[in-house]
Amino acid sequence: MLPDTIAQARDGLKNGKYSAVELLETLRKRIGSAEDKVKAYIHLTDDLALEQAQAADQRIAGGEDAPLLGIPLAIKDNICARGARTTCASRILDNFVAPYDATATQRLLSAGAVILGKTNLDEFAMGSSTENSHYQPTRNPWDLERVPGGSSGGSAAAVSAGMCLGALGSDTGGSIRQPASFCGVTGLKPTYGRVSRFGLVAFASSLDQIGPMTRTVADAALLLNVIGGKDPLDSTSADVALPDFTKALGRDVKGLRMGIPKEYFTSGIDPEIERAMRETIRTLEKLGMKQVEVSLPHTQYAVATYYILACAEASSNLSRYDGVKYGFRAENSKNLLDMYTKTREEGFGEEVKRRIILGTFVLSSGYYDAYYLKGQKVRALIKRDFDEAFKLCDVIVAPNSPIAPFKLKEKLDDPLQMYLSDIYTISINLAGLPAMAVPCGFTQGGLPIGAQLIGRHFDEETVLNVGHRFQLDTDYHLKRPPL
Repeated sequence: MLPDTIAQARDGLKNGKYSAVELLETLRKRIGSAEDKVKAYIHLTDDLALEQAQAADQRIAGGEDAPLLGIPLAIKDNICARGARTTCASRILDNFVAPYDATATQRLLSAGAVILGKTNLDEFAMGSSTENSHYQPTRNPWDLERVPGGSSGGSAAAVSAGMCLGALGSDTGGSIRQPASFCGVTGLKPTYGRVSRFGLVAFASSLDQIGPMTRTVADAALLLNVIGGKDPLDSTSADVALPDFTKALGRDVKGLRMGIPKEYFTSGIDPEIERAMRETIRTLEKLGMKQVEVSLPHTQYAVATYYILACAEASSNLSRYDGVKYGFRAENSKNLLDMYTKTREEGFGEEVKRRIILGTFVLSSGYYDAYYLKGQKVRALIKRDFDEAFKLCDVIVAPNSPIAPFKLKEKLDDPLQMYLSDIYTISINLAGLPAMAVPCGFTQGGLPIGAQLIGRHFDEETVLNVGHRFQLDTDYHLKRPPL
């Protein structure tokens, strides 16, 4: 029988219930039965996974122990894994095979993990529905006619559908938390700098962060233990002590103050989302936490600020894809400039081109001060809002999305509506804070709803502990899609 969590799988492997190879084969069978419906993966790394599982069995037989020894995981396809294609779901990187491991990947492998494959995403992580992939849209396991969220929709759907025991995603403006919420799983965006970005293909370098997506908070804590910590290969990696996050779980939350941002509970939120959030707050109050109102007054400027700054950084980062060094190259070009132009026109999808154009505009002469510089100033104000709020509370409780999972193609032709679906998550990236999505209810139609727990800089321990205590008292995370 397929274990539900990483913790269960670790016990099964230690107790000899099954070998790492047998566990891998069980997951492969599950992928074989569900992947055609969900389309969570871009490609599977079958040969590499078998080698890793066999090596894990040898280590287990030799009496070794490691945090993830023999555990099958998935990796979002914008995170490098040596010897495997890393496409970012883009035509322009369709044939790119990573020559090295991302630090997060290398740390998983050192801990004994088995990498099942690379999961689907919005191209270059630009999107909120995983419909902007060059390969295929991913479908929500709870309703195959709906989106799984994005951009880490493939990782969220794979965990939700039982096609891996955990996964890595990346979060630039909500890309872990929103799909985790839509798919009924747990997703953690660590503090900016907590996890190395080396080997993560850059979208917006001051916002991107790798994080775990799992069934439970306990599993997320275990993965963060493995992938977190200072990395000399990443200049933005913070030299901050890495605690054992699993030891933070189970502490009493009585007396902790939860901040409820008044700007997040306005007319734009779906009534079913608000109902689930109010019930979440009541549950946390029963556990002894105290509710306090906080204000984040610059929330109304967050979407505009985010799309100015993120697109500016994307414009710079994506200039490296020119058809010369690696990746796709257009044919029948007249000269070098023509080759550049054709390669980028044919290699990038519509959403990526839209963001490159916007980013190039706000960085251009005559507009830099009016847009980019002003955006950085507003970003500082947004961060200050959170600093002031955390003087009154220990953790902020908020929705992840104002809406439930929407139907495929419903918002694809209206980019602004798609962007607005991230209004509750992007401020956290602008401020560099840790935040986690935990399942907290369902709509009347049976679609998952997730609550967002936001913490102080480098205080993942409090966020994880509150989420863990919530999961001990509720069963939303135990529900499974009818797939």
